[in-house]
Amino acid sequence: MKWVFTVWLSFVMTISYSGALLIPMDDTQKNHLKAYGIAFFTLQQNQEVNWLLNYRGGSFLIDATPLLENECTVRGVTVEKLTAIQVNSILQQISSPNVNMDVIKLEKAPRIAVYSPKNEFITDDTDAVIAVLNYAEIPFLLLYDEEVLKDELVKYDWLHLHHEDFTGQHERFLRGESSVIESKFQETLALRLGYTTVPEMKLAVAKKIKVFCNSGGYLFAMCSAAETLDIALASDISTAMESNAEEEYHLDFSKTFAFENFSLEESQSRRFSDINSGRNFYGSSKGYFTLFSFSAKWDVIPTLLTQNHTQVIKEFTGLTTAFNKAVVKPDVLILGESRTESNVRYIYGEMGNGHWTFYGGHDPEGSPGRGRASTDLNTVPHSPGYRLILNNVLFPSARRKKQKT
Repeated sequence: MKWVFTVWLSFVMTISYSGALLIPMDDTQKNHLKAYGIAFFTLQQNQEVNWLLNYRGGSFLIDATPLLENECTVRGVTVEKLTAIQVNSILQQISSPNVNMDVIKLEKAPRIAVYSPKNEFITDDTDAVIAVLNYAEIPFLLLYDEEVLKDELVKYDWLHLHHEDFTGQHERFLRGESSVIESKFQETLALRLGYTTVPEMKLAVAKKIKVFCNSGGYLFAMCSAAETLDIALASDISTAMESNAEEEYHLDFSKTFAFENFSLEESQSRRFSDINSGRNFYGSSKGYFTLFSFSAKWDVIPTLLTQNHTQVIKEFTGLTTAFNKAVVKPDVLILGESRTESNVRYIYGEMGNGHWTFYGGHDPEGSPGRGRASTDLNTVPHSPGYRLILNNVLFPSARRKKQKT
């Protein structure tokens, strides 16, 4: 049975507030990214958070405690102390059918895992999600192929995938000495885990990730991970990637998350397939992409995932920068796309009992050709591109109940 997110405004309004803290998420907020960390910290204290969708940029409303007030001060997060009368006035405004706002209750801090290799080539500053989790002070654990294949994903609610190649073709983008060393690392790992080739191991991992999502997990993939995950699942043949020619084997698009009817590139191309429609790391990108607006009272999930203080976000590049709209499945929900090209940047869908979000690009504040290190987030605490990542981090905390049949 499907789960659906529901409106909890009437419940919220019955609470008698002796005092509350409003964490505004509009332009008055001094540090948008750390504000998400405060929301997560609140959940860790077994205290609920009310997310005010579309109210002042998606603000958070929580019961006032000395601990939380102090934490906001220490982390440099703007907070407003409200009386019970002020709280009820805000909630009454949100409840009006004439405004596109709603309240969703966050109840429990999700258990977060980041899929990333543990070696000297992948450090904290090469993954935008790791960087923003650290900056927001949101705890997570790293895992990789060995842990996934041992079914350790059952310990987590939310899984992030970033610059990973699930086809096992590291030579596509990595060049020079680091490419050789990384390839050897993967080959050694595959053999140690009982697989003949890296593509065979990566296919097994991709299937485990699909099971995780199908069973109710939340999956968030960026950059090449989003593209290559679907390529691996569509091929379902561990040796197929070695031929690099679609006509030599069958692609089963019924097995993929987001994409269908795509074509693979030849092995000498820097692209994996025509899923990637954006410029690569070294291409110039000075455009913007736009987030779509949704009905907060009816389309709760897409509204939650697009909370921001602006609907227009600066484009950024990556191994897989953007997704070709022509190969996106019709049941996939587009959350954001480029303004001048048919490049889809941000998409959402369901897989069985789970949810997934794909986000194109590598670093929301990165510059073309500047290398793989992520941005110093102290310089961009208001980044709307990074806010989309943190929306997904809080997504599993939203209260839900079974749909009546």
